[in-house]
Amino acid sequence: MSDIEFSGVSKTYPDGTTAVHDLGLRIESGSFTVFVGPSGCGKTTSMRMINRMITPTTGVITIGGQDISTQNAVRLRLGIGYVIQSGGLLPHRTVVDNVATVPVLRGATRRTARANALDLLDRVGLDRALAQRYPAQLSGGQQQRVGVARALAADPPILLMDEPFSAVDPVVRAELQAEMRRLQAELHKTIVFVTHDIDEAIKLGDRIAVFGPGGRLQQYDRPQRVLSQPATDFVAGFVGRDRGYRELSFRSAAGVTPVELTTLTPETVPDARLEKNEWRLVVDAARHPIGWIDTTGVEGVRAGRALTDCVSAGGSLFPPGGDLRQALDSAISSPSEIGVAVDDSGAAVGGIRAADVLEQLSRQRADEDAERNRAFFAREQR
Repeated sequence: MSDIEFSGVSKTYPDGTTAVHDLGLRIESGSFTVFVGPSGCGKTTSMRMINRMITPTTGVITIGGQDISTQNAVRLRLGIGYVIQSGGLLPHRTVVDNVATVPVLRGATRRTARANALDLLDRVGLDRALAQRYPAQLSGGQQQRVGVARALAADPPILLMDEPFSAVDPVVRAELQAEMRRLQAELHKTIVFVTHDIDEAIKLGDRIAVFGPGGRLQQYDRPQRVLSQPATDFVAGFVGRDRGYRELSFRSAAGVTPVELTTLTPETVPDARLEKNEWRLVVDAARHPIGWIDTTGVEGVRAGRALTDCVSAGGSLFPPGGDLRQALDSAISSPSEIGVAVDDSGAAVGGIRAADVLEQLSRQRADEDAERNRAFFAREQR
C-alpha cells in the first residue's frame, strides 16, 4: 500500500513565514490527487514534504503507515518518482541515459536500464529514434515526456509532479494531460500533482486539495463537489464564476438526442439555395465535416472563390460518449449555433442544439432533487 497521510503538518520558516498550516489529509493508494491554489499557498511545499525535500516543522507524514521521518531520505526518494517543470533533465546525458538514471543508481546494469528505458519511451508516446538525442534537441513537450518516463523508470508506487506542464503551449499541454490520464488508467500509481490551473486540476484529479492563503487547506474533495459545493468563499472565488459550466463535464450527455442535419458536399454547394441566416454543414464523401456555409458563402463559391475561403469553422465537434460541457460547447462555438455530433470515424451523425443540452441539464437536476427528497424522507421515517 502506498497511501499518504498528513497529520497536523505545518511548515514555518525561520523568518516566521508559515507556508503550510496544520495540514491534515489522506491520499488513497492508486489515486490521482491534485494540489491546486494560487502562488504562495503552500501546495508545492506540501508535496515536497512527501519525499523529504522539505522537512515539516510539526506534524507527521506517513506512507503506507510508516513515518517517513524515520526512513533514510535517499532511499525514500529513490522509491518516489519526481517530475518538475521543463522536465529537469540532465543536459549532458542522452534521452535514454536520462531515463535510465534512477535504475542505475539503484544497482541495475547500464545495459538493462537502457533496454527498459526504450520500453518506457514507447509507453509515454516517444519515438525511439529520439533516444540518442540530448534534451536541448527536444521540444518542450518531448522533454516533459522524457521527464515522466524517467520518473517511472524504477516503477515507483508514488509519483510527484510539480507543475510539469505549465511551460508548454496549450495544445501540447492538452496532449500531455491526456497522456497522463491514459498512463494512470494503465499503471494505477499514487500521483500527487501540483498546479495553479483549476481546469487542469478538474481534468486530471480523482480528488482535489484546494490551498488558500497562509498555507491553509480550504477543501479536499472530488472535483464535482468542489465545483458544485465549494466549502468556503475562497474556493468559490478561486474556482470562478463559471464553475457551473465546468461542472457540466461531470454530466453525461446520453439523453441529448442529435437532430437531423441537411448537409451539402463541395460539389453541391454552387447549386444550393439558402434562406437568409440559414446555414448548411458541408461534408466530404465520408461525411467528415468541412465547415458551415451560409448564403454569402454560397454566392462566393459561385463567383469563383475557393470553398475553403467560403466556409466557416464548424466549432467544437461533439464526440461519442461526450459530456454536457462538450455538447454545449459544440453548439455555442458553432456559427450556426448547432454543434456537430460525430461517430468514432469522425463522420457527422447529427446536430446538437444548446436548448436541448440545457433541457437535459434541467431533467438531470430535477431527478437529483427528487432523489435527495426521497433520501431525506426515508431518514425522517427511520
